[in-house]
Amino acid sequence: MDFQRLVLLVIFFMSGLFLLQAWQKENAPPPPPGTAANNAATATPSSAGAPGSAVPAAPTAAADVPAVPATAAVTATAGAVPGATAQTAAPAAGQIVTAATDLAEYKINTLGGVIEEAALKQHRDATDKSKPYLSLLKTPNRTHIVQTGLTNPGFPNHNTLYTVEGGATRVDLGSAESTQLRLSAPIKDANGVEVGKSTLIYTFRRGSYVVDVTHEITNTGGAPLSPTAYFHLHRDSKTSGEANAMVGLFHGPAQYTEAKKYQKISFSDIDKNKASLVERASDGWIGMVEHYFVNAWLPKAGVARDYYVTKENGDLYRSGVKLAVGEVAPGASASVTVPLLVGPQEQGVMALAPGLEYVVDYGIFHAIAAPMFWLLNWFHKLVANWGWAIILLTILIKLVFFPLNAAAARSMGKMKLVAPKLKEIQERYAGDRQRLNQAMMELYKKEKINPLGGCLPILVQIPVFIALYWVLIGAVELRHAPWLGWIQDLSAPDPWFILPVLYALTAWIQARLMPPSPGMDPMQQKVLQYMPVAFAVLFIWFPSGLVLYWTVSNVIQIGQQWTINRMLEQEQAAQAALLKR
Repeated sequence: MDFQRLVLLVIFFMSGLFLLQAWQKENAPPPPPGTAANNAATATPSSAGAPGSAVPAAPTAAADVPAVPATAAVTATAGAVPGATAQTAAPAAGQIVTAATDLAEYKINTLGGVIEEAALKQHRDATDKSKPYLSLLKTPNRTHIVQTGLTNPGFPNHNTLYTVEGGATRVDLGSAESTQLRLSAPIKDANGVEVGKSTLIYTFRRGSYVVDVTHEITNTGGAPLSPTAYFHLHRDSKTSGEANAMVGLFHGPAQYTEAKKYQKISFSDIDKNKASLVERASDGWIGMVEHYFVNAWLPKAGVARDYYVTKENGDLYRSGVKLAVGEVAPGASASVTVPLLVGPQEQGVMALAPGLEYVVDYGIFHAIAAPMFWLLNWFHKLVANWGWAIILLTILIKLVFFPLNAAAARSMGKMKLVAPKLKEIQERYAGDRQRLNQAMMELYKKEKINPLGGCLPILVQIPVFIALYWVLIGAVELRHAPWLGWIQDLSAPDPWFILPVLYALTAWIQARLMPPSPGMDPMQQKVLQYMPVAFAVLFIWFPSGLVLYWTVSNVIQIGQQWTINRMLEQEQAAQAALLKR
């Protein structure tokens, strides 16, 4: 295989991959609508599986977690089982309480204590940059909210109407480092007698995308209480609108445990009862992932917990975790806290828990992509512009690989010198394939030529190029990041198509500079020269940061190829001079 054919193969492979991703995104069938409420509300609890065991879409870990929508639920009163069919009218609506920090603003509904909105102040909406990005939201078209509660009958859950302690409708940090929102509701036994109080506490901190969610139980009755708390994310399967037409990144539930490491759980697998996750563990986290952002529950390590993912009514799903509060004796109090991450996939944020770094989707070359992003971020600190950082990283990569490219070109030059002898061998043994290959290998050995010398250096570079591709499309830091002039968002396509045109021009010049392979048909040479230009049409839909990388790479490659060609000409001239002596 010669250099040009390898380049053509790589181009076809990458283009086919991009087209397949786009086709799958545009033609994937919508999730089938649910025909009934999730059976988790009425299923009989059973023991959880061992770590690493596969569980169905409605695992036993979620069997006692309420599934009735908050808009059609009743409060937990005497004899009422959480999640059971409502027998009385529910409150029309709860009160919305706003909690604001320096990074986000949250809206919590006192009906269920549900976080119905989380607006990230430092990240803008995909279509309207005057508005903050909503990492949690509840609208007529979208649902992605936080629900939490206690599974025991008579205990408050996400269908309960809470009371705001202090009566505030807004809590702000002010000059403090943290602030709390406290919601309370009574605990009643099977006879409707109040036996305690449950307080749902949200703790917000300055400079953090993590909210501590706490259930505090106070036992005022005469018998011990043994509550279990659940925490889950409740959302539809729709994308956030961030996904590029040519970028098929994962969105949906995800889990990390030491038993199975990072796992993506597709909505379609949940629909088909094929979802596989670790149901019982004492480590890890679970959440919902989308392009650039992640919402996840991060329980403390060493604490036993049950994980679950389930399908609910229609196009609604949940992923969550259950933890036992422990026995609460009469007159005593106990609590359980699980941190909730609602934020961007920034590298600093992804260091909050083991395995969170895998949420940033770098594909199969994560080990290469992670240090490449570190370099990109280092350049950004120097120049304070992600576009120039991409250019500097591109220059560094091309310089590192210049010796390999030069070696490949030198190997091609040797192949060109022996082209007449190769043609003679091919004509002589045209009817004997085995003898032909044997004669060619003898020639390569005599002339000290490695027939793969032009291919191997390129093969070494392919993982680096693919890793950089995933870095540039997966980094939230490039989202809405300007470069210069007309490029105001490196994560979006070039609005004026200037970069794709420059790429096509530089690709054509680069192809013209490539020395033709010995024996290659002239028509094949023409195809190789114009193929990169044809594929430049695909770059119209690619993020401009990625097109910027390829364009700059082409410009550098043009300079390197010109230098290599001059080196080859000088070597050939020197060899010719020696032969004349």
